[in-house]
Amino acid sequence: MADTVREIERKYEADSTTRLPDLAGIDRVATVVEQGVEDLDALYYDTPDQRLTAAGITLRRRTGGRDAGWHLKLPAGPGEREEIRAPLSDVPPPELTSLVRARVLDRDLVPVVRLRTRRTVRELRDAAGAPLAEVAVDEVWAWPAGEAEKPGAAGVAGRTEARWREIEVELTGGGERAPGLLDEVERALAAVGVHPAAAPSKLARALEETGLRPARPEDRTAAVASGKGGAATRRKNFGEKESGKKGSGRKGAGKKATAGDLVLEYVREQLRVIVELDPAVRRDVPDSVHRMRVATRRLRSAFRSYTKVLDRGVTAPVGGELKWLAAELGVERDREVLTDRLVTAVADVPRTLRLGPVDARLRIWSERHRAESRDRVLATLDGDRYLALLKTLHALLEDPPLRPGAGRPAPEIAARAVLKDYRRLARRVRTALDAPAGQDRDVALHRARKAAKRTRYAAEAARPALGRPAKKFAKRVKRVQQLLGDHQDSVVARGALRELATQAQQAGEGGFTFGLLYGREEARAADRERELPRVWRKASRRKYRAALRP
Repeated sequence: MADTVREIERKYEADSTTRLPDLAGIDRVATVVEQGVEDLDALYYDTPDQRLTAAGITLRRRTGGRDAGWHLKLPAGPGEREEIRAPLSDVPPPELTSLVRARVLDRDLVPVVRLRTRRTVRELRDAAGAPLAEVAVDEVWAWPAGEAEKPGAAGVAGRTEARWREIEVELTGGGERAPGLLDEVERALAAVGVHPAAAPSKLARALEETGLRPARPEDRTAAVASGKGGAATRRKNFGEKESGKKGSGRKGAGKKATAGDLVLEYVREQLRVIVELDPAVRRDVPDSVHRMRVATRRLRSAFRSYTKVLDRGVTAPVGGELKWLAAELGVERDREVLTDRLVTAVADVPRTLRLGPVDARLRIWSERHRAESRDRVLATLDGDRYLALLKTLHALLEDPPLRPGAGRPAPEIAARAVLKDYRRLARRVRTALDAPAGQDRDVALHRARKAAKRTRYAAEAARPALGRPAKKFAKRVKRVQQLLGDHQDSVVARGALRELATQAQQAGEGGFTFGLLYGREEARAADRERELPRVWRKASRRKYRAALRP
């Protein structure tokens, strides 16, 4: 069984002359307690092309010390990582390797570097004796795995052992509630000439000093896997400034960028999000399924909206697989949304109208569906079909199927794509408004909702090229999407309430409360239908569309 801890630490350069200052008295530190010396032996695993290293991830097998075992470290923000631990075994445990499957794909994980560390630990404690942080002075020896059996042995093929000294400060216990503690320690260290380490980790330094180079960040596949790029990169590439700042409109933005640049950056960003969220979904991190599903849908929408840039004959099959993945993730996400909606609805019913064990029946219903949906999501991520999709997406970015429009200016092609999707949305909204009340209108409104989502995603993808007009247009279309989404959620909720009422009736509990909620959902859907014409008129004003034109 794997355990997870949040690691918040900083590393500093040190040498044989470095002496720690007196840290007692800084911030909340009352005493500094010697914890003795530990001898640690760690073997780091990665793919032959070091995909984990490129992503800032480490996987190691360590003996010695208080936390011997397998450790997988995942980035969790600036200066923070989540360390997932598993018991010692001879090979990397499946509960950890599954969390990096989307990174390594079908490559083997092999030993890369071995590190031995002699660690002298001091614990910083508050006035009550509770631990705040650990300060470790580490003597480190590193060499390529398999090339030497002990420190001091010569390396081969130009690879050598490395040796250095460093200081590591890590928050523990109450230290996580003292945000200024690390800054105070750093100021105390700086006062005696100690400076932050240049390398982000022992592994990164070992790879550099032993001659084992990590995957180059400029490599396209490695950049996708490592999470490099993203919105900030797109703003830089397309000349767009941060929204909300003076000059953040589209004037001058994207004039040198091509439509191919625009779309490929967007596709790369969505793949990065999918890969990055894979371990979070496996670990059931809140909202991770939703975010991964959105990235999947955005990617598919880009293939469908920007057919002047990417060959539809190549991307259509990939889009079909993305649709499959979104549907598999949707089982879990739809359950989350539906459960939250029903729980909130029940809480709004006066207790005098909650007849029978309504809360218990809803809880049982939710847990049963949750177990089924979680199993389905995990089976999907562990399956060959998902792995094949990721490999296909990487290959598509390596050799994109560009059409002639890819060489055109980004604003021109982006505006055409957004307006094309808008016209499709307009047709579907008109069809929905003209449809007779009942199932036909429900179906038409749901189709309009999907069109609104696609239009919004197309506008969001176009934002680096079109600037503020695309942002505003996407925001207005999002309001239409949300209204239609609430209507569709009501349709789904009524189906679940009908199921719950039937189960309650069969158990002799009565279905009054579920019937009451069904009626409320009907009224809510009718309200959304009445609101649609007004919301649509505001979103479809000609001036918003005109502003998009280059």
